[in-house]
Amino acid sequence: QVQLVQSGGGLVQAGGSLILSCAASGHVVRINAMNWYRQAPGKQRELVAAISRGGSTHYADSVKGRFTISRDNDKNTVYLQMNNLKPEDTDVYYCAMFDQVETYWGQGTQVTVSS
Repeated sequence: QVQLVQSGGGLVQAGGSLILSCAASGHVVRINAMNWYRQAPGKQRELVAAISRGGSTHYADSVKGRFTISRDNDKNTVYLQMNNLKPEDTDVYYCAMFDQVETYWGQGTQVTVSS
């Protein structure tokens, strides 16, 4: 069994920065993609950023140039550096990791950006 534990997040003013992290523990064999998603109440979960095991990245248009995803394969950890935050970035953020068999999800963390 693999568990993902998220940390970071919180309340920040518009223009500020936050960093989220997500660490996998347990029976971790080989994690391929690591992604960050966000979800507002009543809305679909949307992909924010993704990173392959080799380091290729993908970003939602709404966060390009402001967010940076990175990973540490030795630590089975993924990070999301969020800069120049906007009120519309307010959401619950979830990490997800994918191995050959399953998808694992973090517990979610609230990010609130005040104007």
